[in-house]
Amino acid sequence: MARNPEDLKSLGHKVAYSQNYAPEVLETFENQHPDNDYWVKFNCPEFTTLCPITGQPDFAEIRISYVPDVKMVESKSLKLYLFSFRSHGDFHEDCVNIIMKDLIKLMDPKYIEVTGLFTPRGGISIHPYANYGRPGTKWEKLAEQRFALHE
Repeated sequence: MARNPEDLKSLGHKVAYSQNYAPEVLETFENQHPDNDYWVKFNCPEFTTLCPITGQPDFAEIRISYVPDVKMVESKSLKLYLFSFRSHGDFHEDCVNIIMKDLIKLMDPKYIEVTGLFTPRGGISIHPYANYGRPGTKWEKLAEQRFALHE
């Protein structure tokens, strides 16, 4: 976990964009307010991935919301990570679940949710949603509630 700006590899540096799925580019930094519960929200309106069957590009807006604990994801590394899906082939539902699981593994957040608003292909749009709340805590209950009320 990066604690100082000097420890971050992506922020403030020129980096090469990966042409393959690259969870290893994700970086964290220490949450300066772990005693406060608060939301961190990211919106990536230009997410691109490939259909694993046809190889055609799929476009989406990816929305990530989480309540941090000790670690937080560094935003430039998140951008590079999301960009790494550009040449990666996965179904929409898989992308959303992979992103969520990679971020859980990286940060161990109290709560996280990821939504993919994929543009229509063949006249149908797909909007997968996945969430997670830390087991045995109020965050697990929040995950159940938000999932049950999700539209």
